[in-house]
Amino acid sequence: MDKLQQMLQSNRTAQAVLLILFVLVTSAAVYLTDKSVIAFLLLLASLLLLYYTSFSNTVKWAAAAVLLAVIIPFATSGGPSYESYMEVAAQCGIYVAMALGLNIVVGFAGLLDMGFVAFFAVGAYTYGIFATGQANNLISGDIFPLSGGYFWLFILIGGFLAGIFGILLGLPVLRVKGDYLAIVTLGFGEIIRIIFNNLEKPVNITNGAMGLSSIQPPDLFGLQFTFPHQFYFIVLVILAVVIFAVRRLEHSRLGRSWKAVRENEIAAQSMGIPLIRTKLTAFAVGASFSGMMGVVFAAKQTFIDPTSFTLIESTTILVMVVLGGMGSVPGVILGASLVTILNLQVLTEFTNWLNQLTMRGVINVPNALSPSKMQRLIFGAILILVAVFRPNGLIASKNRKIRMKQEDRRLAAGTSAVKTVNRKL
Repeated sequence: MDKLQQMLQSNRTAQAVLLILFVLVTSAAVYLTDKSVIAFLLLLASLLLLYYTSFSNTVKWAAAAVLLAVIIPFATSGGPSYESYMEVAAQCGIYVAMALGLNIVVGFAGLLDMGFVAFFAVGAYTYGIFATGQANNLISGDIFPLSGGYFWLFILIGGFLAGIFGILLGLPVLRVKGDYLAIVTLGFGEIIRIIFNNLEKPVNITNGAMGLSSIQPPDLFGLQFTFPHQFYFIVLVILAVVIFAVRRLEHSRLGRSWKAVRENEIAAQSMGIPLIRTKLTAFAVGASFSGMMGVVFAAKQTFIDPTSFTLIESTTILVMVVLGGMGSVPGVILGASLVTILNLQVLTEFTNWLNQLTMRGVINVPNALSPSKMQRLIFGAILILVAVFRPNGLIASKNRKIRMKQEDRRLAAGTSAVKTVNRKL
């Protein structure tokens, strides 16, 4: 078994053949069946197998793009569950982008944020207010709702406003850390939700607890985006931008500053890193990604209300980051995907299966013990297991390895030679 594993690790051709066969089999299973959760999960697992291959990063990203943009949409389009599959995939992409944004704050900069869903709400309400007639109560002229063509502009506006709110959150919490920071950010998230819930007086801006309905869907050259498979490609494009930005920031000077602040603030400040600017940048960048996805969420759901942005949502996003591995981009992607799929599909389908067995009289499972109602218990058990057996997450973060230039190698060799001579003397 060990020899076979070593052979596969060294033989890229064998890896490519096995991966292609796996993708073909799982794609055929998804395409030919009406609805198979297991086949769909195995098809998505091909992305994880691709990550563990020994191909170069360029080949991996290119193969992942083909899988996400071509193979998965085509494989799921063969049966009546096409939109159901795409709904899960789109929601998964939204949460992955949000988890990557929180990973900048928690994983890179080491700032525990328990109110991250507030920025998601800012983006959603930014588009929801102006994409409905609600904005007429704020601006006279009866020019609202704006058409769906403004959706593409509001993606940037929502990200910008969420970034501003991230800075406003960061300013008063710069002097606190640890548990106190978590409490302050938790309070900030609740304050934002309560403001949106009560912002119907004296001017009705958010429509309060009733929420905003009939939000205009996106429009591009006369084509309206109303189906989940259409939003899937929107989410895919934004997610690609987010992943590219996070990867570039991680290994940039700013990313190294975040990690230095995470490890030791005093040492980082002594090395000339500006703490205030570094922390505020982390809050702003992470919040902007969440705000962008908030705009997409509002347009996809066509209805938002304050109950969509509760503390539980912030906790769920934090679970995604901790489960995958704080500071690890592939780990956070894996953690967010697992939690979303488990929440939206696996537990729901397992509950339906148990209900069918109960109706047939095979077993008798009380309604209160259905898996869909025990999500928090299941997530808590998973976190405990990960904390015990994988304390650094499913895919732990790795420091970037820099190859030494030939001149540096010669200098290092010369230095070691001099040390050897000195020891002999």
